[in-house]
Amino acid sequence: MAKKKAQKIFILTREYDGLAGAGGVKDFSRQLAEALVRKGRQVSVLMPLYGFIDPQQFSFKKTGNTFAVDLPYVGRFRRETVTIWSADINGVTVYLFDTARYREKLDVYVYTDEDSGEDPQKQKGMAHYDFFAMNVLLQKAAIAMIIRMDEKPDVIHCQDGHTAILPAMIREIGGYRHYFGKTGCVVTVHNAGHGYHQEITDLAFAETITGLPSRIILDNLLGGNFDPLLAASSYSVMNTVSENYARELRETDDDSMTGWFGHKLLDRGVVLEGVTNGINPANYDPAFPERLGLTAAFAPEKKSFAGKARGRATLIKELAVGKQQVVEQTGYLDSKPSQPLFTFVGRLTPQKGVDKMIGALETLLPMDKKFQVLILGSGSPEIEKQLIRLASDEKYRGRICLLCGYDQVMANRIYAAGDFLLLPSKYEPCGLTDFIGQLFGNLPIVHHIGGLVKVIDGETGLAYRDHNSAALMGAILKALVLFRKSPEKIHDMRQAAVRHIQKHYTWDIVVERYLKLYAKAMKIAGDL
Repeated sequence: MAKKKAQKIFILTREYDGLAGAGGVKDFSRQLAEALVRKGRQVSVLMPLYGFIDPQQFSFKKTGNTFAVDLPYVGRFRRETVTIWSADINGVTVYLFDTARYREKLDVYVYTDEDSGEDPQKQKGMAHYDFFAMNVLLQKAAIAMIIRMDEKPDVIHCQDGHTAILPAMIREIGGYRHYFGKTGCVVTVHNAGHGYHQEITDLAFAETITGLPSRIILDNLLGGNFDPLLAASSYSVMNTVSENYARELRETDDDSMTGWFGHKLLDRGVVLEGVTNGINPANYDPAFPERLGLTAAFAPEKKSFAGKARGRATLIKELAVGKQQVVEQTGYLDSKPSQPLFTFVGRLTPQKGVDKMIGALETLLPMDKKFQVLILGSGSPEIEKQLIRLASDEKYRGRICLLCGYDQVMANRIYAAGDFLLLPSKYEPCGLTDFIGQLFGNLPIVHHIGGLVKVIDGETGLAYRDHNSAALMGAILKALVLFRKSPEKIHDMRQAAVRHIQKHYTWDIVVERYLKLYAKAMKIAGDL
């Protein structure tokens, strides 16, 4: 008998590009969904309606489907009302769950300045106090909506720990078990690091609000906490977002950064698949500058870079004026088109290796006075202070510029202007930034870890192995020599990087790996 193909796929996520996002999950969710549609699949995405989303702006309409979800706390009954909105976005049916709990949130995961002004206990950048209730509400609402609409998904694809309890719920809660008897589950772990599991310390609360049997709660503890990702492992096909990250979690001491989650899976005999994320090159094609906010067109694959130089010149002129509206600027850059421009775009945190980058720059800036640095991002207050001190130092005036905050168009312009993109991450499950840099002709310099091993040293970028400032500094020095002595080699590497992505890492290629995971999940469901 021929294997049944996964035709009806539901994606459960807290992020979706164009609606709400904080990291790579938003890109993954949308790009995978649209790639599945191009493969002829019927795809639905389910996510919260946060307070910062105007559903009507995106042509969402109420479906007329409103229902109650029980969300009890220990010793306290609680029931919340959910209203469903829907819209078709590029062939994907997106459902938004409208609840009072989500409407009051002004960011996907953390409190904002506005929250802090209203309640000093809700400090900016602090995770939502009710994060676990938000997650459980999403999963219970998803189950309820699917049943009420009489849908029969072939696969439910859960993104990260925020949605990882659902596979256990539909297998261990009686009524759900029968309804979803033939539905397979896939859970993608986007980041297994500390703080990303959505674990909870209050075990009685976990049991009460999820409705799961106490044995499920107690059988899935990591460091004494109930761990949703661990709970998913007995009921789903699990993968993470690169082959190398999957290996590191199961086979190396780097798993200590997860609380030994990968080794716990290994002890259970759970296979953690690795599927390196894809990208849609057309979304980052500098041949079409208008839609990316760029000054002029250029084409790395064709070794055409005149527009790249024009874009850099325009950006540096604007930075000299220093009147950025979205980000806070410290320092500026002199017009030095013959000097290499090193860039960084991302979170300013130790996980992204920014502490090591600061150490390298503190040594290199006084040593070599013929390169420039442009940094965009926000994060750790202490790291931000260190970068502000560096960018405001009179000795480095015109050489280093810091833009605190984030703006997508500014990010595009920086990718397009730069010669080298610094990616010194302590660990990196996959990384899309290296892809984006390559598509903009900005060669990545990476710590060769996790998903960043897809950068081929000396061919599509530069790589180093030890996570310290000295090793990063060595890679930067290598880049300086390459830029000054072998400019044609730089052009060759830029071209090779784009072609490597087109050959191996487009979503239309990567989606085939997920279709195989879906088939595996459906087979497991059928065998239960």
